[in-house]
Amino acid sequence: MKYVIIGNSAAAIGGVEGIRSRDKTGGITLVSDESHFTYSRPLISYLLEGKTDRERMLYRSRDFYEKNGVTALLGRRAERLEDHAVVLDSGERLPFDRLLVATGSSPIVPPVPGLTDYYTFMTLDEALRLEAALTKESRVLIVGAGLIGLKCLEGIAARVGEATVADRAPQILPSVLDAEAAARMQAHIESASGAKFLLGDSLARVEGHTAHLESGREAEFDILVLAVGVRPNTALVREAGGEVRRGIVVGDGGRTSLADVYAAGDCRESRDVTTGQERVLALLPNAYMQGHSAGVNMAGGSEVFDKAIAMNALGLFGLHAITAGSYIGTPREHVDANQYKKLFVQDGRLKGYILLGDVERAGIYTALIREQTPLSQVDFDLIFEKPQLMAFSRSERVRRMGGLPQ
Repeated sequence: MKYVIIGNSAAAIGGVEGIRSRDKTGGITLVSDESHFTYSRPLISYLLEGKTDRERMLYRSRDFYEKNGVTALLGRRAERLEDHAVVLDSGERLPFDRLLVATGSSPIVPPVPGLTDYYTFMTLDEALRLEAALTKESRVLIVGAGLIGLKCLEGIAARVGEATVADRAPQILPSVLDAEAAARMQAHIESASGAKFLLGDSLARVEGHTAHLESGREAEFDILVLAVGVRPNTALVREAGGEVRRGIVVGDGGRTSLADVYAAGDCRESRDVTTGQERVLALLPNAYMQGHSAGVNMAGGSEVFDKAIAMNALGLFGLHAITAGSYIGTPREHVDANQYKKLFVQDGRLKGYILLGDVERAGIYTALIREQTPLSQVDFDLIFEKPQLMAFSRSERVRRMGGLPQ
């Protein structure tokens, strides 16, 4: 069996490990347009901040490709799919029996007049390019107050003269936090970093080192970072005639509409268990599990990952937040000086939560959402106050702990 995987991040690595759980000898060729060994993208900001180094950023040990019999073609680009083969930028053809498309996503570059010299913050190469440009006097403008933009701010804040963050949304982290939690996080970031926020405003044009916003406000900068969002990399499947909406459309086990072609990670859609809707859920845990299940199925096994949810775990300047699921239904909350906790319940099931500050044991809430456990089966009052296994029935504790409850 000849396997080809396009990509080199969590979904691709999950694919390798899924294949090898069923097929120890089939040939695996991995293609990536990045020249680096597989690394953890969420650690990019910590690299710039000096809290980690290149070696500790690795997603797997240096012998991963060798141990798993993977031929890694790094720094090579897959141009198109044709006749059960991947055609590379060199013209070389890689025939396959099974293909996993794990191409991730790319930063969106808005069509702003005068926008020519900018940085993004999604890859190691871009982060290193940005790092080389920073000085203690640099004025940095980050366009985008989502996860990528704020992690960029955390990585560079102590290394520059001043930093400004602009976003068309009226709050930071608009897809992650509600307005009250966002205000808390923003106040913390402003205090810790000295950064200035220009919210509810969008970039209209750039003239030299001046950004002109729609409101008429201006921001002077030496370095401009774009973090306005990402777009799933779907072109290979779409141009080969595969079904694509916002992301690549898949069926059970990650199969696309193309024969023997699978997809996993940020480039594909998933069914959100909290809403039943198909959408792109661009998160590392989902990507890995999608890749693993696709790999198992590519190798003739049967594995379905059908518990995808929106989930974010982040720390910004020492303040931690974890969110999961959808903010639908009736909220139940506890707010004080040290914690912001909001749980959302609909039809007797936990649909989502926001935790800011104390995030200990958030995994119990996440499990309730993934499994869509009826809250009538647990002591929800106890779980709300202090998530712990004792709130589950004895039989459920046995199942979760893999043995007798302690």
